[in-house]
Amino acid sequence: MLTAHGLCWLCKMPLALTHWGICSRCTRALRTDVMRCPQCGLPAGSDTFPCGRCLQKAPPWHRLVTVNDYAAPLSTLVQNLKFSGKPELALALSRLLLLRLKQTPPRRPDRLIAVPLWQRRHWRRGYNQADVLCRPLARWLGVRYQSEAIRRIRPTATQHQLSARRRKQNLKNAFRLEIAVTGLHIALVDDVVTTGSTVAELSRLLLQNGAASVQVWCLCRTL
Repeated sequence: MLTAHGLCWLCKMPLALTHWGICSRCTRALRTDVMRCPQCGLPAGSDTFPCGRCLQKAPPWHRLVTVNDYAAPLSTLVQNLKFSGKPELALALSRLLLLRLKQTPPRRPDRLIAVPLWQRRHWRRGYNQADVLCRPLARWLGVRYQSEAIRRIRPTATQHQLSARRRKQNLKNAFRLEIAVTGLHIALVDDVVTTGSTVAELSRLLLQNGAASVQVWCLCRTL
């Protein structure tokens, strides 16, 4: 499904290329010029070298790429994708992430993996927002995507309602790896990374099972 009458999702002006969903002017406004640590993705003094936080205690993943902070208007688009039953937004949002990846090219991964939802939450929503982001990205990048690579094997409380400590406890032993990843470079894809507890747990799972490296790609990075 495209936007109504080929209009930009944000400014509602006609699109030159209707299938992109967001006009070039709004696309530029959604990007960030803030320098971010290449490892944790938080604002830093350099976008080339790890920040002081990562030098003291690095996250388990190797690189994080994000479009911008979790703030309007990008956060509104993400909320509509996630909670308002609008999977058609995924193409436009995936393109924003693709443009960001081209701006700061990371190591080319061997596999894309979407952060999984618990099956009941997936059923209620009708789709996994990370999955619908992964599918066009995999096609554009020519990278293999395996939708069932990781399963969430038990229900967990909603992460945004928990403290950082409770988030870690909430996710312990919540995932199971379903594919062999030995020697592979992996890119984990999610919509929003806040404390990073979910992608940290998944990164540890992948690395413990022999993955060569793990990147995190997301639309929004915030605390």
